[in-house]
Amino acid sequence: MSLKLESFLERKGFLEKFDNYLFDCDGVLWEGDHVFPGIIEAMQLLRNAGKKVFFVTNNSTKSREAFLQKFKKLGIEANLDEIFSSAVATAAYLKHILQFPADKKVYIIGMSGIQHELEAMDIRCCGGEADNGPFDNEIVKNDPEVGAVVVGLDTQVNYKKYNKAFTYLRNNTGCYFIMTNQDSTFPVHGTLQPGAGSIAAPLITALNRQPDAILGKPAQNMMDTIFAEYKLDRERTCMIGDRLDTDIDFGLKGGVETLCVLTGVTSEEEILSKENNIVPTYYIRGFADFVVEP
Repeated sequence: MSLKLESFLERKGFLEKFDNYLFDCDGVLWEGDHVFPGIIEAMQLLRNAGKKVFFVTNNSTKSREAFLQKFKKLGIEANLDEIFSSAVATAAYLKHILQFPADKKVYIIGMSGIQHELEAMDIRCCGGEADNGPFDNEIVKNDPEVGAVVVGLDTQVNYKKYNKAFTYLRNNTGCYFIMTNQDSTFPVHGTLQPGAGSIAAPLITALNRQPDAILGKPAQNMMDTIFAEYKLDRERTCMIGDRLDTDIDFGLKGGVETLCVLTGVTSEEEILSKENNIVPTYYIRGFADFVVEP
């Protein structure tokens, strides 16, 4: 049973219980380019109390540097080494787990964040934003150098990209099929839009093939990286997010307590539903409530 943090004493006890906070971003701190009222003050409250803060996002559209600039623009304090995205996780997976060969390259359905993080790991890539634009009914020639196709959120996805990705995955033996994350939707302007999981669906259908790997939450790649690098105590760590199937499941699988906020995808009715089997430790109207005085 989730505990709703309604009183000042409940919120105070929550803050005293944890030293480390893992934050999702979209739907928790901001929506699009709009920071939720009170978030800047609530985040500063954690900093002033000496808490460690990390940002763990399934958004693959931006590089770490681009995310850092967004934090600065919105007035939220952040450091580059506190930011972990599904694009970072994907690049690390290719380099360190798959040991992706130097004579191969990655075809991207996605945006600049994936390209920048792959290039930061010295992984050759193609496609992505270079293939934005209309499909001219051209015949796609196979490129045997493509050893992996990575699919993330792509607001300019088109038939050309699908056709190329399909061709490489169908024809190149051993070509990896990787999704940066499986979010079916993401919140924008008070509504929902299709996410990376939805972008990948046509390829899954056309190929009759599931991805070889899905990075991002709830997969544990980012969790394992953070705990390995910073030697955190899991009992003093909390994952904060707005989605049960990614953020909260990510925390539960990682052995940490969780807080679900109601400013994004998940509603109170979903949390309390008898059919829901992903139950956060706590939930709250919004993270900005932590600066509400008694």
